[in-house]
Amino acid sequence: MTAPAAPVAGPVPARWPLLRPDPVALLALPAFAYLAAAYGWPLLVLLARSLSGPQGISLAPLAQFLSDPFSWRVIGNTVRTALLVTLVCLLAGYPAAVALARARGWGQALLLLSVILPLSVGVVVKAYAWQIVLRRDGIVSQALVGTGIWDAPQRLLFTETGLVIGAANVFLPFMILPIYAVIRLIDPRLPEAAATLGASPLRRFLTVTLPLTLPGIVSGVAFVFSLAVSMYVVPSLVIGDRYQTLATLTGRAFLFMRDEQLGSTTAVILLAVAVAVVVGSTALARRLGGGGHA
Repeated sequence: MTAPAAPVAGPVPARWPLLRPDPVALLALPAFAYLAAAYGWPLLVLLARSLSGPQGISLAPLAQFLSDPFSWRVIGNTVRTALLVTLVCLLAGYPAAVALARARGWGQALLLLSVILPLSVGVVVKAYAWQIVLRRDGIVSQALVGTGIWDAPQRLLFTETGLVIGAANVFLPFMILPIYAVIRLIDPRLPEAAATLGASPLRRFLTVTLPLTLPGIVSGVAFVFSLAVSMYVVPSLVIGDRYQTLATLTGRAFLFMRDEQLGSTTAVILLAVAVAVVVGSTALARRLGGGGHA
Protein backbone atom coordinates (compact mmCIF):
# COMPACT_ATOMS: atom_id res chain seq x y z
CA MET A 1 0.00 0.00 0.00
CA THR A 2 1.48 3.26 -1.09
CA ALA A 3 1.49 6.30 1.17
CA PRO A 4 -0.74 9.19 0.08
CA ALA A 5 1.03 11.94 -1.79
CA ALA A 6 1.92 14.95 0.27
CA PRO A 7 -0.12 18.03 -0.62
CA VAL A 8 1.66 20.52 -2.80
CA ALA A 9 2.34 23.70 -0.89
CA GLY A 10 0.89 26.75 -2.54
CA PRO A 11 2.40 30.22 -2.57
CA VAL A 12 2.84 31.61 0.87
CA PRO A 13 0.71 34.76 1.22
CA ALA A 14 2.48 37.91 2.18
CA ARG A 15 2.38 38.54 5.89
CA TRP A 16 1.80 42.27 5.48
CA PRO A 17 0.19 42.73 2.05
CA LEU A 18 -0.85 46.30 2.77
CA LEU A 19 2.76 47.32 3.35
CA ARG A 20 3.86 46.30 -0.15
CA PRO A 21 3.42 49.39 -2.34
CA ASP A 22 2.25 49.09 -5.90
CA PRO A 23 5.18 50.04 -8.18
CA VAL A 24 2.78 51.87 -10.50
CA ALA A 25 1.38 53.88 -7.57
CA LEU A 26 4.87 55.14 -6.81
CA LEU A 27 4.68 57.19 -10.01
CA ALA A 28 2.18 59.46 -8.27
CA LEU A 29 4.57 60.35 -5.46
CA PRO A 30 6.10 63.45 -7.15
CA ALA A 31 2.67 64.90 -7.92
CA PHE A 32 1.41 64.02 -4.43
CA ALA A 33 4.44 65.64 -2.80
CA TYR A 34 3.97 68.79 -4.87
CA LEU A 35 0.27 69.05 -4.06
CA ALA A 36 0.93 68.42 -0.39
CA ALA A 37 3.53 71.20 -0.24
CA ALA A 38 1.88 73.76 -2.53
CA TYR A 39 -1.77 73.07 -1.75
CA GLY A 40 -2.23 70.92 1.34
CA TRP A 41 0.04 72.83 3.68
CA PRO A 42 -1.45 76.29 2.90
CA LEU A 43 -4.92 74.83 3.47
CA LEU A 44 -3.88 73.51 6.86
CA VAL A 45 -2.51 76.95 7.74
CA LEU A 46 -5.81 78.56 6.70
CA LEU A 47 -7.75 76.03 8.75
CA ALA A 48 -5.56 76.70 11.79
CA ARG A 49 -6.00 80.46 11.47
CA SER A 50 -9.77 80.17 11.05
CA LEU A 51 -9.97 78.20 14.32
CA SER A 52 -7.53 80.31 16.31
CA GLY A 53 -8.88 82.76 18.84
CA PRO A 54 -7.47 84.83 21.69
CA GLN A 55 -7.55 81.77 23.92
CA GLY A 56 -6.25 79.22 21.43
CA ILE A 57 -8.18 76.88 19.17
CA SER A 58 -11.84 77.81 19.20
CA LEU A 59 -14.94 77.75 17.01
CA ALA A 60 -15.79 81.28 18.12
CA PRO A 61 -14.53 82.99 14.90
CA LEU A 62 -16.64 80.66 12.78
CA ALA A 63 -19.68 81.12 15.02
CA GLN A 64 -19.22 84.89 14.95
CA PHE A 65 -19.10 84.89 11.17
CA LEU A 66 -22.18 82.72 10.82
CA SER A 67 -24.13 84.80 13.33
CA ASP A 68 -23.97 87.86 11.06
CA PRO A 69 -26.89 88.19 8.57
CA PHE A 70 -24.51 89.76 6.07
CA SER A 71 -22.46 86.56 6.05
CA TRP A 72 -25.48 84.47 5.15
CA ARG A 73 -26.31 86.92 2.37
CA VAL A 74 -22.79 86.45 1.02
CA ILE A 75 -23.13 82.65 1.23
CA GLY A 76 -26.50 82.89 -0.52
CA ASN A 77 -25.01 85.03 -3.30
CA THR A 78 -22.21 82.52 -3.76
CA VAL A 79 -24.38 79.42 -3.92
CA ARG A 80 -27.13 81.03 -6.02
CA THR A 81 -24.70 82.38 -8.60
CA ALA A 82 -22.88 79.04 -8.83
CA LEU A 83 -26.17 77.19 -9.30
CA LEU A 84 -27.35 79.60 -12.01
CA VAL A 85 -24.03 79.40 -13.85
CA THR A 86 -24.11 75.60 -13.65
CA LEU A 87 -27.69 75.49 -14.95
CA VAL A 88 -26.91 77.79 -17.89
CA CYS A 89 -23.81 75.74 -18.75
CA LEU A 90 -25.82 72.50 -18.59
CA LEU A 91 -28.63 73.80 -20.81
CA ALA A 92 -26.15 75.16 -23.35
CA GLY A 93 -23.50 72.48 -23.01
CA TYR A 94 -25.55 69.29 -23.31
CA PRO A 95 -26.79 69.94 -26.88
CA ALA A 96 -23.29 71.10 -27.83
CA ALA A 97 -21.80 67.87 -26.44
CA VAL A 98 -24.33 65.77 -28.39
CA ALA A 99 -23.55 67.66 -31.59
CA LEU A 100 -19.82 67.30 -30.97
CA ALA A 101 -20.10 63.54 -30.41
CA ARG A 102 -22.25 62.96 -33.51
CA ALA A 103 -20.19 65.15 -35.84
CA ARG A 104 -17.62 63.51 -38.08
CA GLY A 105 -14.47 64.52 -39.88
CA TRP A 106 -13.64 68.20 -40.21
CA GLY A 107 -16.93 69.19 -38.62
CA GLN A 108 -16.03 67.46 -35.37
CA ALA A 109 -12.51 68.89 -35.47
CA LEU A 110 -13.83 72.43 -35.88
CA LEU A 111 -16.38 71.97 -33.10
CA LEU A 112 -13.77 70.53 -30.76
CA LEU A 113 -11.42 73.38 -31.60
CA SER A 114 -14.14 75.93 -30.85
CA VAL A 115 -14.59 74.35 -27.41
CA ILE A 116 -10.92 73.99 -26.48
CA LEU A 117 -9.53 77.19 -28.02
CA PRO A 118 -11.33 79.57 -25.57
CA LEU A 119 -9.48 77.84 -22.71
CA SER A 120 -6.27 79.43 -23.98
CA VAL A 121 -7.66 82.93 -23.37
CA GLY A 122 -7.12 84.26 -19.86
CA VAL A 123 -10.04 84.84 -17.53
CA VAL A 124 -9.05 88.48 -17.08
CA VAL A 125 -9.22 89.07 -20.84
CA LYS A 126 -12.66 87.41 -21.02
CA ALA A 127 -13.95 89.45 -18.08
CA TYR A 128 -12.84 92.74 -19.64
CA ALA A 129 -14.38 91.67 -22.95
CA TRP A 130 -17.71 91.04 -21.22
CA GLN A 131 -17.51 94.52 -19.72
CA ILE A 132 -17.66 95.85 -23.28
CA VAL A 133 -20.34 93.41 -24.43
CA LEU A 134 -22.69 93.90 -21.45
CA ARG A 135 -22.67 97.69 -21.19
CA ARG A 136 -25.63 99.79 -22.27
CA ASP A 137 -24.35 100.30 -25.82
CA GLY A 138 -22.95 96.78 -26.07
CA ILE A 139 -23.87 94.13 -28.61
CA VAL A 140 -26.21 92.28 -26.22
CA SER A 141 -28.28 95.38 -25.52
CA GLN A 142 -28.39 96.31 -29.19
CA ALA A 143 -29.46 92.78 -30.17
CA LEU A 144 -32.27 92.70 -27.60
CA VAL A 145 -33.51 96.10 -28.71
CA GLY A 146 -33.30 95.09 -32.36
CA THR A 147 -35.37 91.95 -31.78
CA GLY A 148 -38.01 93.91 -29.86
CA ILE A 149 -37.41 92.21 -26.51
CA TRP A 150 -36.32 95.52 -24.99
CA ASP A 151 -37.88 98.86 -25.81
CA ALA A 152 -34.71 100.80 -24.96
CA PRO A 153 -31.04 99.94 -24.35
CA GLN A 154 -30.33 98.66 -20.85
CA ARG A 155 -27.19 97.87 -18.95
CA LEU A 156 -26.40 94.26 -18.01
CA LEU A 157 -23.01 95.19 -16.62
CA PHE A 158 -22.84 95.26 -12.79
CA THR A 159 -25.92 93.01 -12.54
CA GLU A 160 -26.30 89.41 -11.43
CA THR A 161 -27.63 88.49 -14.87
CA GLY A 162 -24.49 89.84 -16.50
CA LEU A 163 -22.36 87.95 -13.99
CA VAL A 164 -24.09 84.66 -14.78
CA ILE A 165 -23.73 85.22 -18.54
CA GLY A 166 -20.05 86.11 -18.29
CA ALA A 167 -19.22 83.26 -15.93
CA ALA A 168 -21.12 80.71 -18.01
CA ASN A 169 -19.04 81.72 -21.02
CA VAL A 170 -15.85 81.06 -19.07
CA PHE A 171 -16.87 77.68 -17.63
CA LEU A 172 -18.91 76.24 -20.51
CA PRO A 173 -16.08 74.01 -21.87
CA PHE A 174 -15.84 72.27 -18.49
CA MET A 175 -19.44 71.16 -18.93
CA ILE A 176 -19.20 70.14 -22.58
CA LEU A 177 -16.08 67.98 -22.42
CA PRO A 178 -17.15 65.49 -19.69
CA ILE A 179 -20.56 64.97 -21.31
CA TYR A 180 -18.94 64.58 -24.73
CA ALA A 181 -16.52 61.96 -23.36
CA VAL A 182 -19.43 59.88 -22.03
CA ILE A 183 -21.59 60.21 -25.15
CA ARG A 184 -18.74 58.89 -27.28
CA LEU A 185 -18.84 55.63 -25.29
CA ILE A 186 -22.56 55.03 -25.90
CA ASP A 187 -23.33 52.38 -28.50
CA PRO A 188 -25.21 54.24 -31.26
CA ARG A 189 -27.25 51.09 -31.90
CA LEU A 190 -29.09 51.45 -28.58
CA PRO A 191 -31.29 54.40 -29.65
CA GLU A 192 -31.81 52.66 -32.99
CA ALA A 193 -32.99 49.54 -31.17
CA ALA A 194 -35.40 51.65 -29.12
CA ALA A 195 -36.70 53.23 -32.35
CA THR A 196 -37.41 49.80 -33.86
CA LEU A 197 -39.53 49.07 -30.78
CA GLY A 198 -41.68 52.11 -31.51
CA ALA A 199 -40.12 54.62 -29.09
CA SER A 200 -40.49 58.26 -30.11
CA PRO A 201 -37.41 60.53 -30.25
CA LEU A 202 -38.34 62.11 -26.92
CA ARG A 203 -38.85 58.72 -25.28
CA ARG A 204 -35.55 57.46 -26.68
CA PHE A 205 -33.80 60.45 -25.20
CA LEU A 206 -35.46 60.15 -21.79
CA THR A 207 -35.12 56.39 -21.41
CA VAL A 208 -31.88 55.62 -23.25
CA THR A 209 -29.61 58.58 -23.95
CA LEU A 210 -30.15 60.67 -20.83
CA PRO A 211 -29.66 57.85 -18.27
CA LEU A 212 -26.48 56.72 -20.01
CA THR A 213 -25.06 60.25 -20.00
CA LEU A 214 -25.81 60.93 -16.32
CA PRO A 215 -22.18 60.22 -15.22
CA GLY A 216 -20.95 62.87 -17.64
CA ILE A 217 -23.63 65.31 -16.49
CA VAL A 218 -22.66 64.77 -12.84
CA SER A 219 -18.97 65.28 -13.63
CA GLY A 220 -19.67 68.43 -15.64
CA VAL A 221 -21.92 69.86 -12.94
CA ALA A 222 -19.25 69.17 -10.31
CA PHE A 223 -16.56 70.85 -12.41
CA VAL A 224 -18.60 73.95 -13.21
CA PHE A 225 -20.11 74.38 -9.75
CA SER A 226 -16.76 74.01 -7.96
CA LEU A 227 -15.21 76.57 -10.31
CA ALA A 228 -18.15 78.97 -10.21
CA VAL A 229 -18.50 78.89 -6.43
CA SER A 230 -14.87 79.98 -6.01
CA MET A 231 -14.50 82.46 -8.90
CA TYR A 232 -12.91 85.78 -8.00
CA VAL A 233 -11.85 87.60 -11.17
CA VAL A 234 -15.19 87.47 -13.02
CA PRO A 235 -17.32 88.88 -10.14
CA SER A 236 -14.71 91.53 -9.36
CA LEU A 237 -14.65 92.85 -12.93
CA VAL A 238 -18.22 92.19 -14.11
CA ILE A 239 -20.32 93.13 -11.08
CA GLY A 240 -17.94 94.89 -8.68
CA ASP A 241 -17.90 95.16 -4.89
CA ARG A 242 -21.64 95.74 -4.54
CA TYR A 243 -22.23 92.01 -4.94
CA GLN A 244 -20.09 90.08 -2.49
CA THR A 245 -19.39 86.34 -2.68
CA LEU A 246 -17.23 84.17 -0.45
CA ALA A 247 -14.33 84.38 -2.90
CA THR A 248 -14.46 88.16 -3.29
CA LEU A 249 -14.92 88.61 0.47
CA THR A 250 -11.87 86.43 1.06
CA GLY A 251 -9.77 88.48 -1.32
CA ARG A 252 -11.04 91.72 0.15
CA ALA A 253 -10.26 90.54 3.69
CA PHE A 254 -6.67 89.62 2.83
CA LEU A 255 -5.81 92.37 0.33
CA PHE A 256 -7.66 95.45 1.60
CA MET A 257 -8.94 94.89 5.13
CA ARG A 258 -5.82 93.02 6.30
CA ASP A 259 -8.10 90.78 8.36
CA GLU A 260 -6.50 87.34 8.21
CA GLN A 261 -9.07 85.93 10.62
CA LEU A 262 -12.01 86.85 8.37
CA GLY A 263 -10.18 85.79 5.23
CA SER A 264 -9.26 82.40 6.68
CA THR A 265 -12.81 81.80 7.92
CA THR A 266 -14.43 82.60 4.57
CA ALA A 267 -11.80 80.55 2.73
CA VAL A 268 -12.47 77.50 4.90
CA ILE A 269 -16.25 77.80 4.38
CA LEU A 270 -15.71 78.15 0.64
CA LEU A 271 -13.42 75.12 0.64
CA ALA A 272 -15.97 73.08 2.60
CA VAL A 273 -18.71 73.88 0.07
CA ALA A 274 -16.50 73.02 -2.91
CA VAL A 275 -15.19 69.79 -1.36
CA ALA A 276 -18.69 68.67 -0.39
CA VAL A 277 -19.89 69.13 -3.97
CA VAL A 278 -16.89 67.34 -5.48
CA VAL A 279 -17.02 64.40 -3.05
CA GLY A 280 -20.78 64.03 -3.39
CA SER A 281 -20.66 64.20 -7.18
CA THR A 282 -17.80 61.68 -7.30
CA ALA A 283 -19.78 59.20 -5.21
CA LEU A 284 -22.86 59.77 -7.36
CA ALA A 285 -20.89 59.37 -10.61
CA ARG A 286 -19.42 56.08 -9.38
CA ARG A 287 -22.84 54.82 -8.42
CA LEU A 288 -24.33 55.78 -11.76
CA GLY A 289 -21.36 54.33 -13.60
CA GLY A 290 -21.64 51.07 -11.69
CA GLY A 291 -25.36 50.91 -12.28
CA GLY A 292 -24.86 51.52 -15.97
CA HIS A 293 -22.57 48.46 -16.25
CA ALA A 294 -24.78 46.15 -14.22
